[in-house]
Amino acid sequence: MKSRLLLLLLIVGFVAAAIEHKADLVRAADAILGHPPKTQAERPESADAGTAPDSISAGAAGQEAEEAGQPAGTAPSEEDAAASKGLVLAADRLHSTHAILVRLDDGHVLMDKNIEERVYPASLTKIMTAIVAIERIPDLKKTAKLDPDMFETLRKQNASMAGFLPGERVSGTDLLYGAMLPSGADGSVGLAMRVAGSEAKFAALMNAKAKALGMTGTHFVNATGLHDPKHYSTVKDLSLLLAYALKNETFREVFTASRHATEPTDLHPDGITLRSSMFKELGESGLDGAEILGGKTGYTEKAGLCLASLGRLDGKEYILVTTGAAGDRKTTAAYDIADAVSVYSELGNAL
Repeated sequence: MKSRLLLLLLIVGFVAAAIEHKADLVRAADAILGHPPKTQAERPESADAGTAPDSISAGAAGQEAEEAGQPAGTAPSEEDAAASKGLVLAADRLHSTHAILVRLDDGHVLMDKNIEERVYPASLTKIMTAIVAIERIPDLKKTAKLDPDMFETLRKQNASMAGFLPGERVSGTDLLYGAMLPSGADGSVGLAMRVAGSEAKFAALMNAKAKALGMTGTHFVNATGLHDPKHYSTVKDLSLLLAYALKNETFREVFTASRHATEPTDLHPDGITLRSSMFKELGESGLDGAEILGGKTGYTEKAGLCLASLGRLDGKEYILVTTGAAGDRKTTAAYDIADAVSVYSELGNAL
């Protein structure tokens, strides 16, 4: 009797010592009772939510990295680090006050200069105008009459024009090229009127699109980029916009065109030949290895010289957005174009 009681007390003491360690307790009970130990497959999963397995933790971290545009668990490559070092120096030498260079396939930022500061986007606005119109006009080949009233307003604002005429019936495609190549406000407002019936209503669609794309530092009030204190963006936001728009085949075709011949109309029997303002200024760039595939220029007195461009080097594509270069389109050098040539050249040297 005493020996049984002693054995029971020993068991109780052992249980008390192991009470906070369930696995030890189970193994102890098995040993005392003479049961064989459970295999790994037979053991229940831990109910402790505070200790997730390493694979789950790594998976969550990887998912966050991928959502941020970075490969999970990877640091910038030596090539990227070397390129960024050289491009930091290039950024300091730019005429532009704000600039961002992004590799298109993975969103990696190789150069940044004041990328989240508010800027006036000038005619870079027309990138948003174009992609919203492309996504909302079912048949771009269909023609529609241009409202005569809009021309008088645009002339008073001294807006750049593609050459369309009041009352002319123009296709959506030709309006796109008119807005993007020569930066025609008649093309931009023509698209806005066709989609929404008014420029103000179209601007609301632009803002909705900006919100959907995560352009948190952007607000539009018109389809042209003509100056308004409430019409602003950041070069970071504009790079997000351009990266999105370039996924659209129609937009990419327009953005990379150097010229376009419009369809004949009753007011232009021979059509109009539209030329890209960027390619006109670019001329023979002398880039070594790199190529500028397309771009959109912009200028207002408040915005300065602006450019959003698509470049290619060693089979990879890059987006460069610059704003705030001093000068104008008539009396000074094209400093925004010069900055693009400088950055793409430096990129070629660095990689």
